[in-house]
Amino acid sequence: MATPEITLPAQRTAAPVPQITAHSVVKENTSWTSWVTTTDHKKIGIMYLVLTFVFFLLGGVEALMIRLQLAQADNTLLTPQTYNELFTMHGTTMIFLFVVPIMAGFGNYFVPLMIGARDMAFPKLNALSFWMLAAGGVVFYGSIFFSPPECGWTCYSPLSSSQYLPSGGVDAWIFLIHLTGISSLVGAINFYATIVNMRAPGMGWGRLPLFCWTILTYAVLLILALPVIGGAVTLLLTDRHFGTHFYDASNGGSPLLWQHLFWFFGHPEVYIMVLPGFGIISEILPVFARKPIFGYKAIAAATVVIAFLGLLVWAHHMFSTPSPTIVLVFFMMSSFLIAVPTGVKMFNWIATLWRGTIEFTTPLLFSAGFLFTFLIGGITGIFLAVFPVDWQLTDTYFVVAHLHYVLVGGAVLAIFAGIYYWFPKMTGRMLGETLGKISFWLILIGFHTTFLIQHAIGLDGMPRRVYEYPDVGHLELYNLISTIGSFILAIGVGVTVVNVMLSLKKGAISGPDPWKGNTLEWFTTSPPPVNNFDTVPRIRSVEPMKDIRRQVARQAEQAPVAVATESEGFTG
Repeated sequence: MATPEITLPAQRTAAPVPQITAHSVVKENTSWTSWVTTTDHKKIGIMYLVLTFVFFLLGGVEALMIRLQLAQADNTLLTPQTYNELFTMHGTTMIFLFVVPIMAGFGNYFVPLMIGARDMAFPKLNALSFWMLAAGGVVFYGSIFFSPPECGWTCYSPLSSSQYLPSGGVDAWIFLIHLTGISSLVGAINFYATIVNMRAPGMGWGRLPLFCWTILTYAVLLILALPVIGGAVTLLLTDRHFGTHFYDASNGGSPLLWQHLFWFFGHPEVYIMVLPGFGIISEILPVFARKPIFGYKAIAAATVVIAFLGLLVWAHHMFSTPSPTIVLVFFMMSSFLIAVPTGVKMFNWIATLWRGTIEFTTPLLFSAGFLFTFLIGGITGIFLAVFPVDWQLTDTYFVVAHLHYVLVGGAVLAIFAGIYYWFPKMTGRMLGETLGKISFWLILIGFHTTFLIQHAIGLDGMPRRVYEYPDVGHLELYNLISTIGSFILAIGVGVTVVNVMLSLKKGAISGPDPWKGNTLEWFTTSPPPVNNFDTVPRIRSVEPMKDIRRQVARQAEQAPVAVATESEGFTG
């Protein structure tokens, strides 16, 4: 590689240090047609992020309407049917149209940059995966003009059969699963091929960024789990329209077959959603602690172990079904075991922060919120893994609280951390720190106000998926507190939306490396050009940017350095 030059920019508001890049900037086509027809992984990644965040906002509005209905005992704001439609749309949107695909958005944008590749392995398939996701969302939300599904996001049989729900809402749900499933499967194969085959020189498995480890594991889990749910919904479709009886107990079928097939996908799906979030946190913490990640190999190994064990514990969602005690014990012990590698990660993240030179930026605050919130979700998961306890708590609001602590703590807070961390790389501008911190505290306070008290609501015996309840004990007060918290949470999300809109136009220019990051995406300009890099350095450690800075510092000491003020960054 040619000896790089240091550029000291004439104006620098976000980072007072020399910036490091590896190419010259070329103006590219940014018209709307360039987005619709693009195969550039960065544009596809941005389209994923924007589309899925729109679905997140839709799912959030649905959640607020649910909480308004539950804010008062015996409320008549919504009809039972409308309530069922709303919680079905909310759960399905958040799982299938937000958390899983937004992780693909981050992966699309940053995996090639992190491994030193110029694009994904199959660019056209990459575009196909995005448009299949968009098609799934259109099909699903198109049902609101006819008959939205009202069977819950799990669509348990026989409730989802044509006998109980003959309208087309369940069919729209089935098509959503198929379309988003194809999208995720194609994308997963692409991620696998890219990470396995297109890493920069010197980037062995022991130097692969931890975010890429989690995306690789995410891809493998999708490849293993998606065919199962695809088969399950196909059987449901034939039951509904072609006279088969796979899930019809009166004709030799079994409703439990649906549960086994759904949860064999559904529990790995939990780790499909949270593992990339773990990867985001693993990239952010060492940057703002100003020290290497503690136990890199242990975190990478724990990621793989979590994925493997995640395939073995699906029936802990079915503890209330008739099952032999030995089966219940097996799934209980397997669920306990999966806490071990998760605990390894948690201790390593805390050790990374221990005695670090911590910079309390917005990405770090969201990461710290993740640690605290996900810990609560993990602990309540251990409670629910004890099957006699689960018998008492199943289908209560305790389970609702646990689910949200895991998914918001393990995925959504990590997503917001990733947005604030990588926004400068994607746009070339910084998000406002003041608005970011306001958003963080509103989201954190709103979330815990909403869901912490739902543990008590569940312990008091309130079942989930009910649209009204009697004013017994403190149920109405607890639900009112939860509803108030949901609006605080929504305001916090709105502050981030405002922050993004303002920063796109008026944000401080970030430069290539505003955070002094560790991984290779910071070796290019912000935003990167179409080809990502003109030159790719040889990777010598898990922190290639630190190696590059040390090399540049040595060169600066040994020889006079030419300073260029006309352009920003390094030219290789």
